[in-house]
Amino acid sequence: MELATTAVSRPRDAYYWRLLATAASFFLFGLGGLCLRLLVFPLLAWLPGGAERHRLRARRTIGWLFWRFVRFMHSAGVLTYQIDGAERLGRPGQMIIANHPSLIDVVFLIGLVRQANCVVKQSLFDNPFTRGPVSEAQYIGNDGSMDMLDAAVESLRQGQPLVIFPEGTRTAPGQVPAFHRGAAAIALRGAKIITPVTIRVSPTTLTKNEPWYRIPSRRVHFSLNVGADIDPQAFAALGPAPKASRLLNDHLHHYFTKELAADERATARPEP
Repeated sequence: MELATTAVSRPRDAYYWRLLATAASFFLFGLGGLCLRLLVFPLLAWLPGGAERHRLRARRTIGWLFWRFVRFMHSAGVLTYQIDGAERLGRPGQMIIANHPSLIDVVFLIGLVRQANCVVKQSLFDNPFTRGPVSEAQYIGNDGSMDMLDAAVESLRQGQPLVIFPEGTRTAPGQVPAFHRGAAAIALRGAKIITPVTIRVSPTTLTKNEPWYRIPSRRVHFSLNVGADIDPQAFAALGPAPKASRLLNDHLHHYFTKELAADERATARPEP
């Protein structure tokens, strides 16, 4: 699997071509969701195996297609990317925590960790283009309920890797991530290990409330960096569950704030 590409500098970086390619990418994503729901998953249901085998087959199918989608966007000139440490993702009971600067962050992570469970927006279960995939893969809808938290904990205890974005929504440009404590509570109850993934997008694109056609003047570069593992039990030993959850959430918040600030300083530093 090719995990790194080199950005190309061009005058306005083929702006109108990238606009057309971005439109084609959104069209293919929606069409792919419908094809999965109406054609692919009904065919996969005929293959032998129980419910767990069917769920894993659906997740691997989605992950494979997501990575093909990333490769299509790269080949079409929409984006470039670099991923460091991907080989440490996908371990049993691993909770993968990431910041959320762009609409397609989850596409990258599920494309890399194809057997993973994922906490996704509840609205995806009502969208005709995404309802089929998220339902067949048995991803967890983020409705803020205790049932959602329990489902996430149980998936980790079963040995499933779990991808979660503690912000719950995309980060507004120029703002630091604001993590909700639910992710920390899930980690303390069910995760064997926590692995942070820092996602950087330069220039920013597909942020919250930003339409797909408002593309930047140059090609977007995605950078995903897998950080050092965090042992949730080290925080569980610090006190009762509410205190431990608060301390772990503060630790994660400070970690991502520091990582993203360091990247901004490096970007702003003038070249010698």
